Amino acid sequence: MSAGGDRSIGILGMGTHLPPLVRTNEQVARAAGVTADWIRERTGVLRRHTAPPGQAASDLAAEAVRAACDAAGIAPAELDLLVCAGSTPDELGPATACRVQARTGATRACALDVGAACSGWLFAARVAHDWLRGDPGSGYAAVVGVEAYSKFVDPADRGTAVLFADGAAAAILGPVPPGGGFHGFRLGSDGTGAHHVLIPAGGSRRPADATSLADGGHRIHMDGRAVRDFITEVFPALVEDELTRHHLMLDQIDAVVAHQPNPVLLRRLGEKIGIPPDRLVVTGDRTGNIGAASAPFALATAAAEGRLRTGSLILLCVFGAGLTWGSSLLTWTGAPSHADRPDPLTLTPAPDLAPGPDRTPQPDPNPRSAP
Repeated sequence: MSAGGDRSIGILGMGTHLPPLVRTNEQVARAAGVTADWIRERTGVLRRHTAPPGQAASDLAAEAVRAACDAAGIAPAELDLLVCAGSTPDELGPATACRVQARTGATRACALDVGAACSGWLFAARVAHDWLRGDPGSGYAAVVGVEAYSKFVDPADRGTAVLFADGAAAAILGPVPPGGGFHGFRLGSDGTGAHHVLIPAGGSRRPADATSLADGGHRIHMDGRAVRDFITEVFPALVEDELTRHHLMLDQIDAVVAHQPNPVLLRRLGEKIGIPPDRLVVTGDRTGNIGAASAPFALATAAAEGRLRTGSLILLCVFGAGLTWGSSLLTWTGAPSHADRPDPLTLTPAPDLAPGPDRTPQPDPNPRSAP
């Protein structure tokens, strides 16, 4: 093993966790004032997993970290670093990563959060990658993306209720053979677009109070058209930039793993870019948008399904609120993956969620498109 900054850092194991309750399109449609067919045709989402009452983001993340450690053949107590990415923390403080550390027994790990919304897992991977390269005394890092969006979604808002869901996915990072692992990162942000997707109340700018609860300020608010336009612009640009930087052609990429905002939109953009359908990994149809967990869940699923082999070139592209975006080229080194692939016949339907007090769903003969 080479020392410090000379060693290659890649993925040693992956794990995911989806809570057992499932909200169907029929359930979501009733509250959102649309039809199940509308949801399927506009978004491609078929189901979304929901954490039960009392289960928080750290609970989901801890399960994913345990699964990833098991896949990598290490114990959580061997982790030197634990980075948690997400935008639905257990509390405003402390870091959700500290809760995950306590739940997993990662007693020697330094635990911290990274906040970059749906781009968060790749941002967190950059932190872990550079940490491990810069400190030869550190061997393993867990990077987990997690969301418990169901706690913050207004069931009456068709622009968000049809898309957002709960889940977690984690990777164990560590030294890999030379030439493997991550080949650099390109990350970016544009804070002038922060208002396009946010939870307005509950922070220091607008602390939660009776008024914020009444007007839904503690729920996710999203300008669907603005987000769609952003994704439509940034996804092709990320692909082109990575190919140019590494002097590659698109047909040399074995898999494109992206954030999963909307399967219909993702497939449409993939076709426009020229990504062969069998090389674009799409998992949002079975999970919905699970934010910072979306890209690692797709990566873990591709590995578990045997779509990746040792030496596969993977193009990672993420984009999210903030606005934020990022990309990386990853050479797969054969990491095992323990990914959730539940049997639809054994899933437990979630109870219907009550709409917010003054946002009653209304039928719309010409509903706007989800992003």
